[in-house]
Amino acid sequence: MYRSHNCGELRSSHINNEVTLSGWVQKVRDKGFMIWVDLRDRYGITQLIFDEERTPKAMMEQAQKLGREFVIQVEGTVIERTSKNPNIATGDIEILVSKLTILNNALLPPFTIEDETDGGEELRMKYRYLDIRRNPVKNSLIFRHKVTQEVRNYLSNQDFIEVETPYLIKSTPEGARDFVVPSRMNEGEFYALPQSPQTFKQLLMVGGMDKYFQIVKCFRDEDLRADRQPEFTQIDCEMAFVEQEDILNVFEGLTRHLLKEVNGVEVEAFPRMLYDDAMRLYGNDKPDIRFGMEFGELNAVTQHKDFKVFNEAELVVGIAIPGGNSYTRKDIDKLIDWVKRPQIGALGMVYARCNDDGTFKSSVDKFYDQDDLAKWAEITNAKPGDLVCVLSGPTHKVRTQLSALRMEMAERLGLRDPKVFAPLWVMDFPLLEWDEDTERYHAMHHPFTSPKPGQLELLSTNPGEVKANAYDLVLNGNEIGGGSIRIHDKKTQSLMFDYLGFTEEEAKAQFGFLMNAFEYGAPPHGGLAFGLDRLVAILGGQETIRDFIAFPKNNSGRDVMIDAPAPIDNNQLEELSLKLNIKA
Repeated sequence: MYRSHNCGELRSSHINNEVTLSGWVQKVRDKGFMIWVDLRDRYGITQLIFDEERTPKAMMEQAQKLGREFVIQVEGTVIERTSKNPNIATGDIEILVSKLTILNNALLPPFTIEDETDGGEELRMKYRYLDIRRNPVKNSLIFRHKVTQEVRNYLSNQDFIEVETPYLIKSTPEGARDFVVPSRMNEGEFYALPQSPQTFKQLLMVGGMDKYFQIVKCFRDEDLRADRQPEFTQIDCEMAFVEQEDILNVFEGLTRHLLKEVNGVEVEAFPRMLYDDAMRLYGNDKPDIRFGMEFGELNAVTQHKDFKVFNEAELVVGIAIPGGNSYTRKDIDKLIDWVKRPQIGALGMVYARCNDDGTFKSSVDKFYDQDDLAKWAEITNAKPGDLVCVLSGPTHKVRTQLSALRMEMAERLGLRDPKVFAPLWVMDFPLLEWDEDTERYHAMHHPFTSPKPGQLELLSTNPGEVKANAYDLVLNGNEIGGGSIRIHDKKTQSLMFDYLGFTEEEAKAQFGFLMNAFEYGAPPHGGLAFGLDRLVAILGGQETIRDFIAFPKNNSGRDVMIDAPAPIDNNQLEELSLKLNIKA
C-alpha cells in the first residue's frame, strides 16, 4: 500500500495516527537541524517534518537530498503543527516522518509548479504533464469532469440515450475542410474524421432512437483563429417528433441545471432575439447582453450635411461609451488608433462628447450643430458624461468593427463580470449566405437545416431572404450551442442540394445514404450541439479553452509536447499508396 490517506485528507482529528502518504515534493525548507517538506498530490498538500532530535541521522541526510518533484513515500505520525497555516486544509497538522522512501528522482522542472508560474505558454505546452500538476490546470480538468457528469445526469434523466458514432467516415462538404485518413486496405481511398456526427444522429432518428446524445470529438482542418482547436468536443443531441420550442425548452433546462449545480446560480430568463436584430443592435450574432452600449444607426441624422465620409457610407452607426466624456484628447486618439489597427480595419472614427450641461462637442463640429449632435445622443442612448463613437462604411464591415470596439470598451470598463451569466437565444438565421469567391450560396449552418415554415417557395425567387429554422444559444457573448430543425424528406433535401449547387450525381455520391434513409419513414426531427470546451470555460469564469483541455494544440495546430503532426517514413507512404508532392 503506497498510502493510507491522500495529501489533502488529514485533520486535527487524525493527531497521533500512524499514516502512509505518497506524492510529489512541492518544496523543501532546510534549516539544518530541521527540514520541512511540502508533499503534494491531486488532493492537496501535507507538511512533513524531519527533526534531528527525533529523526535518525541517515534519514536527515536522505531528506536533505530531496529535490522539487521527487516522488516519495513516507510513513509517520500525525502531530499538531506548531505554526498553523490557515490557507490549506491540512494546515493544523504535519507528519513526523519515521520512514522515507524515494520512489523516483526528478530533474529540476523547466518552470515552477506553482499556481503562479514563471513558465510561458509554449514551454508549459511542451511539458504539459508538468503543467497539469499545477492547481489552475488540475482544477480546470476536474471542473470539466464535473460539468460533463452533470450533462450526462440531466440528459439521461430526460430519457436521452448515449450512442457512439464512427470516427472513420466519408468526406462530405459541411463547411470546413476534413481531416482525411488513407485506407491501406482500400487503395487510393480515404476516410474522413467527422466535423460533427450530423448525418449519423439523423440516421439514429430514422432508426427510432427518439432522443440521442453523445459527448464526442469533432475535427475541422481550419485555419486556427484565436482560441480554436483542430479537435474539439461537442455535446451532440438530437430528438424526434419535435418542433423548435421543444428543443429550446430541453436545452434551456440543461443550461439552468448546469448553472445551478456547477455554479450555484439561478437563471430564469432566456431572452430571444432575431438574428437581424442581433446584427443591427450589436454587430454580431452572439451578443454579450450583460451590458448595454447598443448600436444606434445614424444614417438619417448624418447624411443631410456636407460631410462626404458619412454621405457616401452604406451605414453610419455609433455607440455611447459610459463615462467616456472624461477621456482626454490623447485617450481618444489612442482609441482611434485602436480601431485603425489591421485586426479591426476601420479608416477612422468620429466622436461626440456629451457634456454634463447638456451641450455637445464633436470632432466634426464644422458640419453638425448642437441639434444634430443631440439626435446622435438620443439614438445611441447617450447620457451626459458619455462619449458617442461613430464608424461608417460598408454595413457588414462597420458592424464587425463597432462590435469589436464595444467588446473592448466593456472589457476596459469592467462590464464583463465572469460571475454574471446572461444567456440568449438568437433565432431565425439566414438559411443561405452568398460566397463572393465561389459566386454561389452556401448553407449558413449545414445543408440539412430546414427553412422556416412557409418560406420554402422563396428559394426560387429570393434565396437570400429565406430564414432557417435554426437557433444558437449564446452565453456571455460566446456561442455555446447551435442547432436546427432538420429536413426530413427526400424531396425537400434534394431541392436544398439543388440551391447549394450540387448536381444530382454529386448529391447522390455525397449523401445518397441519407436520402435513401429518408424514403423509409424519417420522422420530423431536430437537435442542438453544445461546444463543451467553450461551455466549460465560461462556467469556469474563463474565456480561453486551453486550460480546460488536457492536451491542447497551439495556434498552429501543433502538439508541441509529442511533436505532432510529424512526417511518416517512406515505407508507410508506400504501404498506403501515397506519394508526397510538397512544393518548396
